[in-house]
Formats: sequence, C-alpha cells, structure tokens
Amino acid sequence: MEFEPLNMENEVIEFDMGGLEDDAVDIDEDDIFDASHARDLYIPEGDTNLEPYVGMEFESEEAAKAFYNSYARRVGFSTRVSMSRRSRRDGAIIQRSFVCAKEGFRVEKEKTCGGGGGGGGGDGKVKRPRAVTRVGCKAMMALKIQDSGKWVVTAFDKDHNHELVPQDKVHCLRSHRHVSGSAKALIDTLQAAGMGPSGIMSVLVKEYGGVTNVGFTERDCRNYMRSCRQKTLGGDTQILLDYLRHMHAENPAFFYAVQGDEDQCMSNIFWADQKARMNYTYFGDTITFDTTYRSNRYRLPFAPFTGVNHHGHPVLFGCAFLVNESEPSFIWLFNTWLTAMSGRPPVSITTDHDRVIRAAITQVFPDTRHRFCKWHIFKEGQEKLAHVFLDHPNFEAEFHKCVNLTESTDEFESCWLSLIDAYHLRDNEWLLSIYNARNQWVPVYLRSTFFAEMSITQRSDSMNSYFDGYINASTTLQLFVKQYEKALESRHEKEVKADYETMNTTPVLKTPSPMEKQAADLYTRKLFIKFQDELVETLTFMATKMEDDGSVTKYRVSKFGDDHRLYIVKFNVIEMKATCSCQTFEFSGLLCRHILTVFRVTNVLTLPSQYILKRWTRNAKSGVVLEERPGDLLNSYRESHTVRYNSLRHEALKYVDEGAKNIELYNVAMDALQNAAKKVSLAKRNGGKLPITNGSGREYSVDGIYTGGDQWGLGQPQTSDDKDKKLEELSRELDRANRKCEVYRANLLAVLKDIEEQKLQLSVKVQNIKLGMKD
Repeated sequence: MEFEPLNMENEVIEFDMGGLEDDAVDIDEDDIFDASHARDLYIPEGDTNLEPYVGMEFESEEAAKAFYNSYARRVGFSTRVSMSRRSRRDGAIIQRSFVCAKEGFRVEKEKTCGGGGGGGGGDGKVKRPRAVTRVGCKAMMALKIQDSGKWVVTAFDKDHNHELVPQDKVHCLRSHRHVSGSAKALIDTLQAAGMGPSGIMSVLVKEYGGVTNVGFTERDCRNYMRSCRQKTLGGDTQILLDYLRHMHAENPAFFYAVQGDEDQCMSNIFWADQKARMNYTYFGDTITFDTTYRSNRYRLPFAPFTGVNHHGHPVLFGCAFLVNESEPSFIWLFNTWLTAMSGRPPVSITTDHDRVIRAAITQVFPDTRHRFCKWHIFKEGQEKLAHVFLDHPNFEAEFHKCVNLTESTDEFESCWLSLIDAYHLRDNEWLLSIYNARNQWVPVYLRSTFFAEMSITQRSDSMNSYFDGYINASTTLQLFVKQYEKALESRHEKEVKADYETMNTTPVLKTPSPMEKQAADLYTRKLFIKFQDELVETLTFMATKMEDDGSVTKYRVSKFGDDHRLYIVKFNVIEMKATCSCQTFEFSGLLCRHILTVFRVTNVLTLPSQYILKRWTRNAKSGVVLEERPGDLLNSYRESHTVRYNSLRHEALKYVDEGAKNIELYNVAMDALQNAAKKVSLAKRNGGKLPITNGSGREYSVDGIYTGGDQWGLGQPQTSDDKDKKLEELSRELDRANRKCEVYRANLLAVLKDIEEQKLQLSVKVQNIKLGMKD
C-alpha cells in the first residue's frame, strides 16, 4: 500500500498509538472500555453489505471510521486507527489509515531498572503475560481529505491472514463493544435497585433478545458501573476513611486497607476491628461472604465477612466496600482479609452465585470448600424459570424437593433427570449451568464439609443477616458509620444475653440419660436444645446390626414404621468412633439421632470427647481448653491445625503484651519463653513427650528410660546393675505425681469454671448498667 506523495514542508506524519495500549503498558484489552468514545454504528443507506472501494466518499472522517467499523463487524474483525497525517499549516488531519486490530507485530518493551509503575514491578516483570494478538495482518482502508471537505478512500485491502470471528462472537471484539445510551439507563436503574453485574447482564440479554444483540460484555458492564460509582462517590469516601484512621489510631489492632486503581483513585476498602479478628480465632472454621447489601445513592456493594458463633448467631470477621467488582479486585480483597486473619484460611466459605467471585476464591483459597448460597440460586431461578413456574404450578415445589430432600448423589441425579424430562427442560441453559455446578450448592454434595449449620434443608440464620435492619438501599456513607456501630453494639448485647441465659438458667431435661445432663452442662442453650431434639428422637428409632468384623460394627438405623428411609451407622466401640451416612456431624458439628440411637443400644452413656466441638460449648471463647483432648477423628474440629495455631497465637500475644510493659517484666518473660522453647525442642526430640528428671537432674522419658541428658553437668549414665532399682523408684514417683496431678487438675478445673462464670456475670452486670444509663 502506498500513499500519494506529499509536500513535507507543509505536512507531518503521525502514528495514532491509541490502539496499542497492550504494547505500551501492562493492561488487559478486555479491562479497557471508554464509554465516552462510544458512538452508534454508522450504517450507509442502501446496500448494508457494501464494502469499501477506492474512490468511495464520506462526509467526514468520523463517518468513514464508523462505516469501516460497521463493515468489520459484518465481516468479523476488530479495527483501530493506525496512522495519520497532519497539515503543518494548521495542524488539521488530512489523511487517515484504519487497519485490522491484528495489523503489525508486538513491540517488546525495554526492561529498565528501578521503580517501575503501573502493571510492572521494580524488577521489570509484568503481573500477567498477555497473549500475542498482532499477526501482521495487511487488511486496511486509507483515506485522504479533498478540497471539497469530503474524505475519499485512496487504498483498500480486504484480505486477512487469520481466521475471522463468527457473528455470534463478534460482540466480544473490542471495537464493537459499545454501551449504548438506552443500555446505560437500564444499567443505572438496575444498579440502583441493588442488582449486581451478573444479574444486570442477564436482564440485558433477555431485553435485547440475546447476548450478541447487547453489544458489550459483562466486563464492560462492570467497568461502566465502577466509573459511575467513582463519579458519584466524590469526596464522601473521606468520611469512611477518616473513621477507619481514627479507629486504627485508637487501637493498632484495628486493621484496614485501601486498594487504588490504575488512576490512583480509591477502589476498594477493607477493615476488621480487634473483636472481629479475635472472633475468627474461635469461629473461623466456616465463613460467609455476602455482597447483597448495596447503597442506593452510591450503588456500592457492602460486603461483610461473617461466621457463626457458639450460640448460632452471626458473628463478624470484617467488612468491605467494593467500587470495583473485577476478579483482580476480589483477589486483592480475599488476600487482604486473609492477612488480617493471620493467614489461616477457613474450612469452608459460602458466597453468592457469581463467576468472578468463584475464580478469585479458586486462586486465594485453593483448599477451602466453596459453596454457592442455595437460596440465592433459588431466587435466581424465580427469574430464569418464571415462564416454567407460570405454566406449571407444581414445578417449583418439585424443584425444591429434588434439591433439599434427596439423601444421596444417586438419588439426586435420578430425581433431577426425571424432573427436567417431565417438564421438557433438557435444553434450558440456566438449569444446565447450575447442574454443572451442583457440587457447589446442592446439599447432598456438601454434607462431608463443616458449615456450622443445624439443618441442611433450612436457611442459615447467619446468611445475609448480620446488618439486616441497619444497612439498606438508602444508606449513605455518612449514615453508614453510625449504623455500623449500632449493629455491632446490638450483636454484642445479644451475645451477652445468650451467655447470661446459658450460665444462669437450667434447661429442662426430658430423659434420665446421663448424656443429656452432660450436654446441658457443656453446650450453649441453643445448641443444647438442638442436641436434645436429636436425643429424644432416638426413642422412635431402631438400630439393627448388619455386620461385625471384630473392630467395626455396621448398623441399619430407621424410624419405627418408616423402614424405607434407612441410615447406615458404622461404630468402632474400641476407639469410640462412629460415622453415619447422613453426615450430620461432619456438616453441623452435632451428633445425629442415628448415631445416638446406636450409642443407646450399645450402652454408651456419655458423649465421647471427640464429638464435643469446643466451638459449640459455653466455654468456646475461653483461652483455656478445659476438656480432654479428643482422639484422632478425621473431621474433629478441635484437633485441626488451624485451632491449635490460633490458640497458641492468642496465648502468646497476651504474654507479649504483659511482658513488654517494663524492663523487669520483659526480662522475666524472655527467660520464661527461652525455657519454654527448650522444653518444646526437647519434647519434639522425644516424639512429643517431655522427659522427666529424678533428683540427680538426669533426664528420663515417661517410660523411665534414661535419655542421656544431664541438666547440671553432673553424674554418669546408669549401669545395668541399678537399672531395675531406678525403674522401680521412678515408677513410684510417677504414681505419686499422677495422683497429685489429678487432684490439682480437678481443683484447677473448678477454679477456672468459677472464673469464667464470674467474668460472664460481671459482663452482664456492666451491660445492664449501660442499658440503665441509656434509659
């Protein structure tokens, strides 16, 4: 392709780099969408299949650009501006070249030393390698302005050296993605009503009759929503930032972080106070991340991280405001939250049914079981299947029954297939998509994971409820700070009240079972009632022995008169371990009626320690573990590495705070820590057992075998002649020590229990005084 000769004294050539962002900086093409440059597509009158030709005239440069882009859309490629020539006299553009977006080849940036900015780091590396998109395509259209003011095509090449994009995917090409004025108005309306990007795109696809007719992607929708939020927010974010800075200044344990976008503007905010971080050490086994709270004025998603405390109440683990809901933003948020929670990921997490959130969780929490909120999917189904619900009144009830009441994966698969065949829904795209993700929301696929919920079929009280009544569609940032404080105070009062009722009232026992009395003394009131219901139900169940291999006995458990619903319980009486096919204990942390039935018929009168999760007991927030350590039950929460880590960390931090108050306490604390480190190291060398010493200072294992240590540097190893005598002496000393330890332990448990009760009573009194002062 050649241009006509020009008088270089009066004209200058320039290259338009607007289409080369991916070569210039580390930016994903799909992340960029400037709505201000979007215009309606130009379609010439007459033949809509017309292609450019040399000599073709246009009224303006913009008309030519719109026509070439419209032609590119029909053919299946994306366009950009490649080169321009300006007049030296007045600077006006006199020649343009529009090319295929795959024209040319990528120019590698020179790596420089030093600080670097934007997408790169100081080492010159990009965050994510970008796919090569330039393949040297020669397709183009060149134009030149005439003396008449019109633009004429001077060169045209229609041949491409790459495959063209089919029409059902052409809307994904960058130059054809355009948020029209009508789409913006609809997005604004739906966003103000609290709908997220995924939901808005679903409405747009339905409104425009297909995704290809929408004209842009979900990423463009997210970017448009983000730009609107940032413009609307203005300086109001300063109110929230000032509040967070003030809280951090008052208490350094108050954690907050702010993410900036490419324009160095505020993007997302996260914070967690000291109480939220401490609560995570007690109840951080399962969390819920909820993005359904949205402010009408700012259209800004407010996303709290919540869990479930020992009373079954929602408990807060941190909060976020999201200006940008892209995958990188969620990755930043989850990593920031994980840092605030000492880097310990949860066992399970529940979120909205959102593709972007799922992708972020896969990266940040690879070992955490991710669940979609079932009730959000049901709500989504009311929209997606509205026509089915209208035509078939019984479908919704059968749909819920299939999801909630099936007892095995085989039963669910069979029920689902029968349901969609009965209503001719095999080709329904939404049903197919949620079926493909069934292991992330259908209860029967999730029972083996702990979610701290008492019922698999009922909705959790913690889901979308912590800020109910405090944050709504009209809450501004200025009002939010006040409402946030009120919500925290209200939740604290409810917890204090539940603690008081647990400690100062006695539940009514319904059976003479020692196990019920034991549970009443251990569990919080709400959890005891749940356990009591399961225990009472055992009176209507029967357990029949099926197999016995000498170590594990298998029982068939069913309700009297309901033999078609069977449960299989496997019980190892030596290790006191039991599992049930319903997996209620794995899911909720409380034993099911089926295992309790087997305990009843095998004369197990009290709960084995491994089936009492500390997180459900009245001492859940105690820094001291009062119960015996559980066995090796795989799913026992108290034996998890996370809990051991958090408990040790909690105790160590209290020790550090006390030891740093003055130099004297510091020296004492440092000596104690060094001695403790030696003991831990010694126990580690002895297989987890701490050696004991006799009067001579020599070290022995708990089995009485000399370990070779000589604490004082005195004495020699025992000879074979006096070995028996020493073993007998040590055995007597060990027996006396064990008896003393039992007495001391019993006294200590009693004292610690009294302390816990007194602390709780004092807390309740203080709270009552505060409430009285308010009145």
